[in-house]
Amino acid sequence: MTRKWKKMIVIAPLAILGMLLFIGIGGELVRQLWNWVLPPLFGWRLITFWQALALLALCRILFGGLGLRGHGRSNFRRRMEGRCGNMTPEEREKFRQAMRERWGFGPPTGENTGH
Repeated sequence: MTRKWKKMIVIAPLAILGMLLFIGIGGELVRQLWNWVLPPLFGWRLITFWQALALLALCRILFGGLGLRGHGRSNFRRRMEGRCGNMTPEEREKFRQAMRERWGFGPPTGENTGH
């Protein structure tokens, strides 16, 4: 058996134990917070540990994605860099100005600042 496999035999069970511990603590934390805050404020029912885990999974799906963090943004950034890299400085400034006018972001241009 190679050294790599020996290391894996030790690390894999610890990783699984760590994930289970993380899930357990997360579920219990969500349950405690829910039961502490929402029933007194809104009159909602208390939830169980399993309902808290389901709520945690639902929030992960709706708000956190499925582990694909940043991939879409990096592709967008790469495409924009490719497009802007071929522009002259004048074309780039014209593009920036058009984005500011269309979406209303970026540094103020003087006419909108009231100076």
